[in-house]
Amino acid sequence: MSSVLPAAVADSNPYRVLIVEDDRSQAMFAEAILRGAGMQAEVVAIPERMMEALERFVPDLVLMDLHMPGTSGTTLTTQIREHTQFSHTPVVFLTGDQDPERELEVLDKGGDDFILKPVRPRHLIAAVQNRIRRARALNESLQTHSMPDRHPVTGLHTRHALMQVLATQLGHRSTGGGALLLELGNPSALRNRYGYAALDGLFNAAGTHLGSLLEHHAIAARLSDNAFLVVVRDLGRGALEGFARRLRDGIGYHDFLVDGEPMRLRCTIGYASFEHAFADTGAVLAATEDATREAHALPAGVAGFVPPELTASDNLIDELRAALAPNGEGLYLAFQPVVAVAGGDEAQFQVLVRMHGTDGSVRKAGDFLAAAQAAGLLAQLDRWVMERALALLQQRRAESRPVRLFVSQTPRTLGQDGFAGWLQQALERAGVDGPSLVIDIRQEDAVVHTVLLQQFCEQLVPVGVQFCLSQFRSTEDGNQLLQMLPLGYLRLSSEFARQPLPPALQDEMRTAIERAHRLGLQVIGQAVEDPQAAAALWVAGIDFIQGNLVQRPEQALDFDFQSAAL
Repeated sequence: MSSVLPAAVADSNPYRVLIVEDDRSQAMFAEAILRGAGMQAEVVAIPERMMEALERFVPDLVLMDLHMPGTSGTTLTTQIREHTQFSHTPVVFLTGDQDPERELEVLDKGGDDFILKPVRPRHLIAAVQNRIRRARALNESLQTHSMPDRHPVTGLHTRHALMQVLATQLGHRSTGGGALLLELGNPSALRNRYGYAALDGLFNAAGTHLGSLLEHHAIAARLSDNAFLVVVRDLGRGALEGFARRLRDGIGYHDFLVDGEPMRLRCTIGYASFEHAFADTGAVLAATEDATREAHALPAGVAGFVPPELTASDNLIDELRAALAPNGEGLYLAFQPVVAVAGGDEAQFQVLVRMHGTDGSVRKAGDFLAAAQAAGLLAQLDRWVMERALALLQQRRAESRPVRLFVSQTPRTLGQDGFAGWLQQALERAGVDGPSLVIDIRQEDAVVHTVLLQQFCEQLVPVGVQFCLSQFRSTEDGNQLLQMLPLGYLRLSSEFARQPLPPALQDEMRTAIERAHRLGLQVIGQAVEDPQAAAALWVAGIDFIQGNLVQRPEQALDFDFQSAAL
């Protein structure tokens, strides 16, 4: 039997497919099939992130799931069709819904094809290739002269173009200037009231109006649903405050129309001066997010970034610096099992970093993280941990003893220029499957650096890396993160393992677990020290237990998951 080489393999301009699918296994299946056929594929697990991915990835075709939490594929297709740049981009639905009326509805809403699950790989490849060939032929005849660095609706710069300008500007700090992060309104409340399409139209209108407010020395781009970044040149730190207030008033006192109703958007702005000598664009974005978080608590809604004044003993910093040096000693990893309450033999561990003190003591991460941050060593420490975790995953795979590791990282490290690319390459070099790595992020950090994390997650989700939100409490900010980040796991705050648990915390815990399960997340109960705490968490419906009741952190990965009984 002869086989035909897919056209996308030999094409110097490979086909590009955006997969919009909240089911991780389905997304990875489609991605693997298309990549195997020589195409470039990217996954969007969160529907709200689809438009950003479209603008950045510019696919030839969108492979769309029909049913997703909080929205539908037809609603998202309407958004695509309303975007000038993607009005002719093919949208192919992949669904298990066999209702013939649904197929007609999909085609009526702008879909181009309807493929039923389960689908054979060759059928999927053929359907995608045929649609892209026809779309490219059409695009050649309808070729426009629009600027690639501009959003076709708002006229603002694309995010990629703005980040390039920002990187260039960081090399010319003597001219002054800075970055401002604008957050508009409450996207969750607006989405619930008006829906996705109206919300996207509202923020596109806000972007257009923002562009009209900018002076010649400033440019802007939309970063997420309600967040815009402005880069300004030739302004000193003092002038940035006045510029931020003018933008705040220009947005806040303007009437926008939503479904024919006038609306005003509260504008909160955090700004950072380039005088702080940021190392890269990720550090700038992190600083503006810090400032914006502070601005939310201020009546004026405007705040400037002030570098934290951290103190740590010189001896502790010296010890840490020596441990991180090439051939340094003192740092090591410890591991605590994360055990399924329903049983199973899948090996998975939380990775914990420890340091031997010169006095013979053992220091936990909490004892020296502040020193690492004060000395500018936090990113180096994060990478030290990640490198050793990847080496361990590689070793276990070679031994046919796969393991999943939960590895804590700070958003400032994840947002560093090039870190996402480095991690992708490191996974590929080590031959490590993405799903065997779970990046653990504390809720407290994620709330402050949401935009930074969203951009990082976009790059790592396609290779299968998973994410866990740690130390979770069911606050308004925390619940919004569940919707905004492509999470696979949720680790509850250690407060829920206290016994006896106050009634208010019991209710909060049950609500948090139920919400997580509705979103398809698996829940970990941590810091479990006694059977009473384990029983309470089990009754509440958690999926995994972690704590000294199961096993204390150890340097060896020799826990018997198959025989574990809780």
